[in-house]
Amino acid sequence: MDAPPAQEDCGRFVDLARRLRAIGLHTPEIHAQDRANGFLALSDLGDRLYLAELDTASADRLYADALAALAVIQARGPQDGLPCYDAPFLRCELEIFREWFLGHHLGLTLTLAESAGWDRACDALVASALEQPQVCVHRDYHSRNLMIIEPAGPGILDFQDAVVGPVTYDLVSLLKDCYIQWPAERVTDWALGYRQLAMASGVLPAVDPVRFMRWFDLMGTQRHLKACGIFARLNHRDGKPNYLNDIPRTLGYVREVAARYPELGDLQRLLAERIDPAMAGEGG
Repeated sequence: MDAPPAQEDCGRFVDLARRLRAIGLHTPEIHAQDRANGFLALSDLGDRLYLAELDTASADRLYADALAALAVIQARGPQDGLPCYDAPFLRCELEIFREWFLGHHLGLTLTLAESAGWDRACDALVASALEQPQVCVHRDYHSRNLMIIEPAGPGILDFQDAVVGPVTYDLVSLLKDCYIQWPAERVTDWALGYRQLAMASGVLPAVDPVRFMRWFDLMGTQRHLKACGIFARLNHRDGKPNYLNDIPRTLGYVREVAARYPELGDLQRLLAERIDPAMAGEGG
């Protein structure tokens, strides 16, 4: 790994790789390191990304492995020294959507009424996140960061930004993935199956399915709004336009949830009245 110190702190990667391996998870083993210059010699987890091999036949098996590993992260994962996914952190991420997706990408400036509605939607999303049990959160637990390894997986990558945060964050990252989409009924079945596993593992107290799925859906909305903003930023700031292809799928998750939850009515109106027409105008 070549991680220039000015851009990345490879020390966090090293520390978390070792702490996650200590609880039985498959992360790269650190063979040698030169932290001052940002160089690490790592074990090779191969080249079989989940994203490349997920299909209707393999999904149940691969997600079963990923969900079992997630239960270990949440039940036994490190929390000491990790940042807290608190209200300012969550709101800062939501503003990436307004700044980079609405502003830079679509050229939209919200009116005072729209800004107030946006703030009300953000309040609902943040409140839902903070009322959940707080656990170790990988923060990018999805098909591009999970590897198929033998005899048992998954191999886990890109965990250096881990935080202590909401129990549904990694779950929705995995099941409502920005890079691959599944029928809503299948996602619900997997999510509620994980609810049972998390309660059995002591991660969750007894929580009814409706409340759990509300947490799941609203957490996903926070994440997907942030992701749309990041994809726009990668294009406009970093010259990586390929991520724009993932915005329609990601924004589709937001649109579907906003239509079902009254507390997101302001967000639904913003989508219908400003965002969707702007997307249509650019052919998106």
